[in-house]
Amino acid sequence: MAKITKEERKNGIISAALALFSQQGFYVTTIPDIAQKVGMSVGNFYNYFSSKEILAKELILYISDYLGKNLREINMKEITTEEKIQEIVSMYFKMASDKPEMIEYFLRVYLSNREVFGSDCAGMICVSSFVTEMMIFFEEGVAKGDLHNQDFFSAFGLFMGYLGGMVFLFGEALLPEPLKEYEESISLNIYNALKHRD
Repeated sequence: MAKITKEERKNGIISAALALFSQQGFYVTTIPDIAQKVGMSVGNFYNYFSSKEILAKELILYISDYLGKNLREINMKEITTEEKIQEIVSMYFKMASDKPEMIEYFLRVYLSNREVFGSDCAGMICVSSFVTEMMIFFEEGVAKGDLHNQDFFSAFGLFMGYLGGMVFLFGEALLPEPLKEYEESISLNIYNALKHRD
């Protein structure tokens, strides 16, 4: 039987913590809860993360890097801006279906318990991997003449509002169809709202 590496053990803690924090919230979840879910002692847990707050910050960086990596792959493709929007929507909806704990963590912990993250996550520091790739997407779309040149936060808010709203409805089991069924219409709505008009 192969020995579990330190990196694999750390990833196990991240997965367990994401699941627990997203289900129970930050304050209810304890370090012993996380350690038990991973099958390690509390003392061993501290070899990986020195506090629950440091783990919380690591988790939001992990989610941002996950999204940023996927967005970077989309940004690098030689496809139209409209096709990029479709791929971003598809990627985000797939994450919401396959890894709902990531979205739940973002909403239930990162946005709801900002005091946990302190000055280390001021502004968008802890989500910069994701935000930077969205900036690149918008800049390239404007440069091609496909997207309307507007304030980044207005465009970002519109894009994420569509995605966040649909994912929220999905999470609450309010959608009559699977999330994937809405990809085309949501992509088209986003493109029509952002596209350059002569």
